[in-house]
Amino acid sequence: MVAPHLLGPIAGRVPDVERIAVLRANALGDFIFALPALEALRSAYPEAEIVLLGAPWHAKLWRDRPGPVDRVLVIPPAPGIRAPEPGEPESAMTDFLAAARKERFDLALQIHGGGANSNPVVAGLGARVTAGLRADDAQPLDRWLRYVYYQHEVIRYLEVAALVGAPATTIVPTLAVTAADRAEAAEVLGPADRPRVALHPGATDTRRRWPAERFAEVARELHGDGYQVLVTGTPAEQELVDRVVAAAGAPVRPLVGALSLGGLAGAYAGCALVVSNDTGPLHLAAAVGTATVGVFWVGNLINTANPLRGRHRPISSWTVHCPVCGVDCTPGIYPHRPGDGECPHRDSFVADVPTIEVLEAARELLAT
Repeated sequence: MVAPHLLGPIAGRVPDVERIAVLRANALGDFIFALPALEALRSAYPEAEIVLLGAPWHAKLWRDRPGPVDRVLVIPPAPGIRAPEPGEPESAMTDFLAAARKERFDLALQIHGGGANSNPVVAGLGARVTAGLRADDAQPLDRWLRYVYYQHEVIRYLEVAALVGAPATTIVPTLAVTAADRAEAAEVLGPADRPRVALHPGATDTRRRWPAERFAEVARELHGDGYQVLVTGTPAEQELVDRVVAAAGAPVRPLVGALSLGGLAGAYAGCALVVSNDTGPLHLAAAVGTATVGVFWVGNLINTANPLRGRHRPISSWTVHCPVCGVDCTPGIYPHRPGDGECPHRDSFVADVPTIEVLEAARELLAT
């Protein structure tokens, strides 16, 4: 157990808690970072029902999966909350909140962001006690912590859990892999004739993408080392995966859209290593216990890189100026420093990371 005083002050536990709502409805990696906070709540309130306010994909992932979430309540798409999934019917936030108030939540936590959009939603749940993050433009909750951009995401949400008397029990996100996950992965992948590694060259923000040609070099080298190489991606990343496969010049296997999120967890759990940009699948791989090499922009390294080094190697780019126009992109966070802080370009900020650094880290982890 993590000593409570090491992660800041612990507020008083709320008495007679039967049901807890936690708002965290964004992307895969974002949810992974919240798992230690959810574990802290489970430990502090072992008899309470923990209800995640999330997206439809959270409900699918958490179906029949052991862990700190008892139930997922799908929250409607709304600005600053989440985008609609393809084909998802429209629903009103006012109707959702009216129904949610009937749940009679004792606690409602906002670990979704700065709170400008999310704090009114959490306040609208009608819980006895609300707690969460608050940026300058957000309304306060009953118990709140100032949102400061550069802080590791796991620690950020653990501090929120501590506001309701739930000290940290771990700082390591862990996601259980079910028998169904492994069976799905085995059905799609078939038997392995050599140890597997996976590469994930995509990322929603193109500034976080290491060049496809570098991933291809890694694929070629690791295949030559005796590994079966998978290249994973979402359907929107099909073209990128195809580029990596074509440039590898070796028999690597693309894996796009063939697995559910649980199946992907099962596939990664069966790999010796995952090499990826800083994106959800990288953090999923670490959460299911697989060694990782991640390529990070330095700002994201501070906020999201796995803090452990026994099985994880984050490789950092130190680029802070846009590679196209040269604008210093840090003053958006530090407004008193010179520079414009924003630019319209979305070229890679991690292209300066050399292939050899990623390969050396991969081979070191594979050797152990």
